[in-house]
Amino acid sequence: MTITLTQKENRELWAEANYNSLQQAEAEPFEILCELPKRLGKGYVRHIEVHPDLWLSILDYEYHNDVLYKIPEWDHPLQFCVLLSGRIVDEYGGQLGEGYTCISGSGVQRQITLELSKTRYVGVDIHLSADLLATFFPDEAGEIPLQLHFLTKGNDSQTLLYPETTTAIQGIAQQIINCPFQRITKQMYLQTKVLELMTLQLAPILSAQDGLQPSPRLKAETIARIHLAREILLARLENPPSLLELAQIVGVSDRTLQRGFQELFGTTAFSYLTKKRMEWAEQLLRQGNMTIAEVGNKIGYSHLGHFASAFKRRFGITPSQSLIGKKSFSG
Repeated sequence: MTITLTQKENRELWAEANYNSLQQAEAEPFEILCELPKRLGKGYVRHIEVHPDLWLSILDYEYHNDVLYKIPEWDHPLQFCVLLSGRIVDEYGGQLGEGYTCISGSGVQRQITLELSKTRYVGVDIHLSADLLATFFPDEAGEIPLQLHFLTKGNDSQTLLYPETTTAIQGIAQQIINCPFQRITKQMYLQTKVLELMTLQLAPILSAQDGLQPSPRLKAETIARIHLAREILLARLENPPSLLELAQIVGVSDRTLQRGFQELFGTTAFSYLTKKRMEWAEQLLRQGNMTIAEVGNKIGYSHLGHFASAFKRRFGITPSQSLIGKKSFSG
């Protein structure tokens, strides 16, 4: 049996299950213990504030059934996840657990469905404001380093990465779960370990940037196939293939295609496609020969509202404002 939950339904279940427990005295003043709703399974999530705007969640629970978790488009915070047990798979081929961690950048997360199995989940989940990157890893001017800008997309589509799990990452996650300290010492210890875990997850990505080469893990033939995939997207902006279709066309797995786009072009295939579509839409609007609806349909958006939202995230103004601005300028 599979249970399907929307983000709203899931939040309501957790809120109802923990209405009373939240009133209980906690082991630490900076911790909140939440029980998994009994309808879903058994276990808990322990939320710990290790720094203002930086929360660590330690989870240990088991589902009674397989779960499909449907998440709408929303503004996502910066997130780092490691699972020591269990696996979460998204509809686009991404996988957390069983060999892979997850870095979910701040920005707009597209609508996505997650598959969670009837199994035990043990791991850690870190949520923080993207602005904290300037606090923990400042550049010479005290700003977020250029190398980390891919984690802060604002109103643009977020960066979503699945770095491989290493022995070191597993060790730090286990140390976090089994923290031996209490009170302020515990908070200090966990803050240090959280930063260490984030660093280990980011290390291979930053090393690839500093190496001035595409990636030591991608063969020359694979790099050529990823470039071909990009050319196909550019040629088919109006009616692009799905990620799986594109991977099949160029002869790589969908996971290799995702990783290759990120390592070669610094973004996901979806974000790259959206960016190019919006640039094309702006050009069409500037020409002033088409209505907004016609432009939206031309670049592959059947829903005018979705097109307007994507356009505003990209340029900070609506298609109507862009069109009016062009006509006013021309006049």
